[in-house]
Amino acid sequence: MQRTIGARQFDFDRQVAVMAIVNRTPDSFYDKGATFELDKAVDAALAAASNGADWIDIGGVPFGRGPVVSTQEELDRIVPLVEAVVARSGVVISVDTTNAEVARLSIAAGAAVINDTSGLWDARMAAVVAASTAHLVLTHSLAPPRSHHPRPGYSDVTSDVVDFLSEKIAEATTAGIPLERLIVDPGHDLNKNTLHSLELTRRLDEIVAIGLPTLVAVSNKDFVGESLDRPQGQRLAGSLAAMVVCILKGARIVRMHDIPDTVAAVRMTEAILGLREPAYLKHNMGAE
Repeated sequence: MQRTIGARQFDFDRQVAVMAIVNRTPDSFYDKGATFELDKAVDAALAAASNGADWIDIGGVPFGRGPVVSTQEELDRIVPLVEAVVARSGVVISVDTTNAEVARLSIAAGAAVINDTSGLWDARMAAVVAASTAHLVLTHSLAPPRSHHPRPGYSDVTSDVVDFLSEKIAEATTAGIPLERLIVDPGHDLNKNTLHSLELTRRLDEIVAIGLPTLVAVSNKDFVGESLDRPQGQRLAGSLAAMVVCILKGARIVRMHDIPDTVAAVRMTEAILGLREPAYLKHNMGAE
């Protein structure tokens, strides 16, 4: 479980990586376009890194339905941001895209990870990543990118996700990507209802048992809002609770919005699990 990702070394047996989110989209469900302008996106990425994020996940197209974004427009949103952050920080950069051409040029610009939330919907994606040194996140979802799946059904959601991810791992390795460059994500809320996402969280250890680093993206998701009856903007506590449960179940990469609070919760969870030492020891540590 030791990985070199970009310029960083990770030992996922003993640490949890915090992935911050920076979207250059005018219609992000979370920030409503607050980081759409390039300078604001760069500032947000560098601030996240200074607040303890291990890497930054950059997106140019929302997962859900919305206005069509051409390949060129997605590139115009993502590549300058990747280049700007690479020039100013050693933080790991991942790019959230389902488009193989965007992935190829993002890697050329300095991205170390491709976060494909579609599960290799673009048949060229695996070959593009195989031809590079980048890592690939394989995520479970059912529908084509940017489409709607109004009432997804599963015989057993966790088993179905494990089967899907196992198939995608085989597809990726056949294309030439070594297992050492693969990460899995069960895809909370992606073509799943709240009951599905809650069950995936309870049984996340079955995803972890696949044997690859497991990424979870639970921040501000609808399953948190529906569980607590909280609108967007009031889901931080629920998001952190879901994240901590996922870490206890074996998740080692967490994709989150509120970085200072996330880093504190992650580091505390690591300390409880014995994965890291406390920052200092003073309480009841005086001489006998």
